[in-house]
Amino acid sequence: MTSPFLNISHLSFQVPGESTSIFSHLSLEISEGEIVAILGPSGSGKSSLLRIICGLTPASSGTVHLQGEDITNVAPHRRNIGMVFQGAFLFPHLTVSENIAYGLKMRKDTKESQAHRVNEMLNLVHMSNLSQRDVANLSGGETTRVAIARALINDPSIILADEPTGNLDSKTSLEIMALFDAIHAQGNTVILVTHEEEVAQHAHRVIRLRDGLVESDIKIK
Repeated sequence: MTSPFLNISHLSFQVPGESTSIFSHLSLEISEGEIVAILGPSGSGKSSLLRIICGLTPASSGTVHLQGEDITNVAPHRRNIGMVFQGAFLFPHLTVSENIAYGLKMRKDTKESQAHRVNEMLNLVHMSNLSQRDVANLSGGETTRVAIARALINDPSIILADEPTGNLDSKTSLEIMALFDAIHAQGNTVILVTHEEEVAQHAHRVIRLRDGLVESDIKIK
């Protein structure tokens, strides 16, 4: 029997110092090539779940397996997961290209190889004409595009995005979701956390969390 691409098993998370768990014994399976939207009210654990999957927040208990490998205690930079953070979290003192290239620092590729990869990402997110601009001078949509390119630079196994259209106008949100559709069409597995029903409609599957539990899990495509 083939293992799920991403297997989250009996995951529990409690903020240190607080008595109430964000979620308890949460289990999910994600198939390779899926684009999945996770919805739920504030405090339901959507963002915490992404941070646990990518290794930035330790779970209280439970396991995370990616491509059959237990990554529960693996360092974030060794998980081969791309993360688009809520608010982007770009480095304000670096240019667009330098922010995108930052993820390549752990690799020993030649400068020419790294430059080629950065150019590929710039073209993918339609930012080639702004490659040398300081990120402090970007619009919200442009900032999100750079964050997506940075998440993709190391060819990750899976892409996680936390509210990628948050604080964007409807036109820009559609452009960003069209970009995720294109990324998914290349065979990438994508998990999106959102509070927007319109964004969720781009997914194959919509998972709703409430009170630390999976309230519903529906395939829509």
